[in-house]
Amino acid sequence: MSKTTATDVDLNRVAVFLRVVELQSFTAAAEALGLPKSSVSRSVAKLEESLGVQLLQRTTRAVQLTEAGKVYFDEAARALSTLDQARETLSQLDGRVQGPVRITAPVDLGARVLAPLAARFARRSPGITLEFILTSRVVNLVEEGVDLAVRAGPMRDSSLIARKVNGLEPWLFASPAYLDARGTPTSVEQLADHECVLFRPRRGRAEWTLTGPAGTTTVTVQGPVSGDDFTFLREAMLAGAGIGLLGAILCEQDIARGRLVRILPAVRGPAAPVHVVWPASRHVPKRVEVVREWLVKSLGAIGQAEGDGAAGR
Repeated sequence: MSKTTATDVDLNRVAVFLRVVELQSFTAAAEALGLPKSSVSRSVAKLEESLGVQLLQRTTRAVQLTEAGKVYFDEAARALSTLDQARETLSQLDGRVQGPVRITAPVDLGARVLAPLAARFARRSPGITLEFILTSRVVNLVEEGVDLAVRAGPMRDSSLIARKVNGLEPWLFASPAYLDARGTPTSVEQLADHECVLFRPRRGRAEWTLTGPAGTTTVTVQGPVSGDDFTFLREAMLAGAGIGLLGAILCEQDIARGRLVRILPAVRGPAAPVHVVWPASRHVPKRVEVVREWLVKSLGAIGQAEGDGAAGR
């Protein structure tokens, strides 16, 4: 039997093997790679055949590394990371940074904030392709091969690196048409007598905890329209359904165009932090670094300018 050399090993099969081990599942690896499960299984089997050793113990419930598999996994993971870094270095020899960067974000934040920012970024960085995954679920960045995430709210995954860039500070908004028909409240307590657009109410009611010059007040509000998506709530508010409590960052354009008016401008709801997050890794491609810094700077700039142009009644 001839000795196996590096040229005998298909690096694609090595990459598939690494993903199976990382995800502890042939099925999960197949989904992450966009391949049939049979192809993933066959690829690992061919790799084992070419190496002449068994790398994995397969059972109906688990995938476990053999002793040889543990050694090969550690060395192969290190080698492929080095190759990725070398490829990245070569791609930058001519001074250009290029390639795809995958980003996940909430739907409302993506549509209202990131889309126009991405258009401007694309015009000045033609070599980088931004691939957005907009969803309300929390995407597993490692399993799904996503480079960066923009997330609102407290961080719950300590395995990720996060940089806080902004606060989704909720303000009270309504359309001019609603205010012309129902009047403008002049105190937090008066909100109880208005129709409000509610996010995930309980039994048709919600409690808003609002902070202003007089301190913090909790008021019970209700209204004819509610939902679990901020984009939907914003559209309902634009159509005159009532007063809503939305992150200022989501309504910036509507304020500037006069389609929404901030009411009780000295009052605000509890802020939810916004972070740019990414998996901990020994090597981050330059293109991902560029996009990460752009996101941090751009979202931070919006946060600093939240108070500009916020006309109130």
